[in-house]
Amino acid sequence: MTLIRLTGVTKSYPPSTKGGDPVVAVDDVDLEIAAGTVCGIVGYSGAGKSTVLRLVNALESPTSGRVEIDGRDITGLRERDLRTLRGDIGMIFQQFNLFDSRTVAGNVAYPLEVAGTPRPEIKTRVAELLDFVGLGGKARNYPEQLSGGQRQRVGIARALATSPRILLADEATSALDPDTTQEVLALLKRVNTELGITILVITHEMEVVRAIADRVVVMEHGRIIESGEVFDVLSAPQQPATQRFVASIIDEVPAGEKLAALRVRHPGRLVTFTIRDGESTQAEVFAALSSHGVRFELIHGGINDIRGRVFGHLTLALSGETDAVDRAIAAASAHAPLIEEDSRG
Repeated sequence: MTLIRLTGVTKSYPPSTKGGDPVVAVDDVDLEIAAGTVCGIVGYSGAGKSTVLRLVNALESPTSGRVEIDGRDITGLRERDLRTLRGDIGMIFQQFNLFDSRTVAGNVAYPLEVAGTPRPEIKTRVAELLDFVGLGGKARNYPEQLSGGQRQRVGIARALATSPRILLADEATSALDPDTTQEVLALLKRVNTELGITILVITHEMEVVRAIADRVVVMEHGRIIESGEVFDVLSAPQQPATQRFVASIIDEVPAGEKLAALRVRHPGRLVTFTIRDGESTQAEVFAALSSHGVRFELIHGGINDIRGRVFGHLTLALSGETDAVDRAIAAASAHAPLIEEDSRG
């Protein structure tokens, strides 16, 4: 079931200078996000991804098009109805946005207080949430006494306070170190799998998408240029911008100076095989090469786990009689697509 739908959505702002053209932040975007899934929107600065997020939580209204939540067009809602809508949408931010003057418990309690929840219920709910995010012993601490990862956990607990159906994460891990990022991403995945909450993640880091998203949307200049299941997009990116993002987490086929450096360091014939889940395996390639008496060494690339499925490029240096190498390559390429980078014997 589609929970979030954008249809022909454009968002433009007045020109920055007199007589100039309007600034188009989002340009004719169509987007569907199924209930209970995690969708990652990735793009460089200015791509329009954060504007999409603000359109979903009705902090911005589209210039044209429709934004629907659970089949309801939210673009023309009155302020009272918008407040009700936002109670069903949790937000977490890059810089945490916690109240320094409130304790951890006080920060988590805040949206419940605004909603008029009875105090005994607030106390119980806050305790549940702090236990869920692993901060049960930090209720009386203040934000300044916490690490960045702990503060983001408080932000997540606060976002969950009103039991939203949708969680919006705006660059939620950009201010964190790599280890803490993985902890926060694991927590977000728990939010999705255990609580069934639909999550929309805005990021410029493809590693975040690989870690938790079911689908990925790539934006550039306000438009969606590519989208699909995470494995499909990461294993076969079509657009140059997507390819650049994917290259940040998956080794590309060596070319240019990188290939030249490999040629200098490794004698023999250099070939690259593509391993893709359901189509080929590393073991099949190695077995085919070994059966023809060819010596080989893995010199570049590797296998990546993408949401439980494998993909990668393996660049090998092959040594042996020319005819044997030819036969070995033919046998191995029957199991995995071959990209031959160097034909030296």
